[in-house]
Amino acid sequence: MNFGWIDPTLLRDFRAEGTDSHRLCTIEDGWVERFGQDILISFKRVLSRERLVAELQSWTSSVGFDVGRIFARFVPRKNEQREPPRLIFGDPGEKLQTIATERHLKFGIDFGTGYSPGLFLDQRENRRYVRHISPKRVLNCFAYTCSFSVSAAYVGAATFNIDLSKNYLARGRENFAFNCLPTVEHRFIADDVRSVLPRLVRKGEKFDVIILDPPTFSRAPGGKTFQVEHDFENLLIDVLGLAERDSHVLLSTNCSALREHALEVMGRYCLKATRRAATFHRPSKLLDFPPGAGASSIWLTLR
Repeated sequence: MNFGWIDPTLLRDFRAEGTDSHRLCTIEDGWVERFGQDILISFKRVLSRERLVAELQSWTSSVGFDVGRIFARFVPRKNEQREPPRLIFGDPGEKLQTIATERHLKFGIDFGTGYSPGLFLDQRENRRYVRHISPKRVLNCFAYTCSFSVSAAYVGAATFNIDLSKNYLARGRENFAFNCLPTVEHRFIADDVRSVLPRLVRKGEKFDVIILDPPTFSRAPGGKTFQVEHDFENLLIDVLGLAERDSHVLLSTNCSALREHALEVMGRYCLKATRRAATFHRPSKLLDFPPGAGASSIWLTLR
């Protein structure tokens, strides 16, 4: 996979729409992403990192882009071996936090708290779609730092956010504050999604947008594990019990074994099992990502 550096015209388009968080380059063994003026290089081989650093310097000079700091992270084969990015250029005395914008919404970025700094760039078009459909009630499963919920709240939705990590949900609340969005109509639940969904079904809760973007693997307190290839269908069956008529459900994953076709097959199986019907569509293409890169996503519109 070699996508190269994005065209200067696309860079200007991002600037015009109020976005300074996007991918800059993709090669076979690495990629470069921008968060505000800070740069994050992800690499699978040291030689790839060195190549990307050298090309970054040349590219920024050619387009007149001023780099703040440069961070780099190794991409291991196993998720449990992931480590936070390391600063390779810039003042080591500065805080590791910054603010990135996406279509004028602000998101906190922290390069020191884990492998991912706080905003998944490959979900940008899915967040745009949420804003476009202007939902009333959003269920954000595996909410992480609540970027989907901020996008929904911006257009007036109430949100219900579930994540195992209290720290991630605290950062989600900060993202609401960065955008001057009150959290009165929003709930933040630090718990296992698999435990919460059945409770919501029993209470008769309903939502018109549901975000289902689970991690490939996770471990809940008590040792209970989650594996997306084995557990996704059961999650979706519970989620369909919470979906209003004409609601929208996002199925998304970074698991390389589950591409869009596999998600559609699972979706059709779960719809049949729950006696529901839906139409399927895929999000708009990400112009800064090559085909096959980033998360696989498909939307269901319930009938």
